[in-house]
Amino acid sequence: MKFTIAIYAPPQTPASRRALRFSQEVLASKHDIVRLFFYHDGIYNAINSLVIPQDELDTHKEWQSFIEENKLDAVVCIAAALRRGQLDATETKRYKKVATSITPPWQLAGLGQLHEAIQDSDRFITFAGDA
Repeated sequence: MKFTIAIYAPPQTPASRRALRFSQEVLASKHDIVRLFFYHDGIYNAINSLVIPQDELDTHKEWQSFIEENKLDAVVCIAAALRRGQLDATETKRYKKVATSITPPWQLAGLGQLHEAIQDSDRFITFAGDA
């Protein structure tokens, strides 16, 4: 079975951690992930400049390791990222800003990437909110 998984929840929330654990189980069960799509406050999972207290789980690093180890397609909604002041190298240059906060394995792209992934999947799962 092929899954597209959208993460709307910011890091350090139960929903973000559940999304990560669910994604890990999808692959452990020999299913495929077509795309991970980080949207709304879920884009903060991709931010490399967050500093997490030592006694808390660093969800960003967990996501990053999972994505890199499994060579997954991880897309951050460009509109949601720009609205929150989060940029990759291309957008940093375009807007003449000094800081890049989104780096590989994540890539910025539009909602068309989410739509395309949903069309190529058997299941579309979303994780939202902080519950």
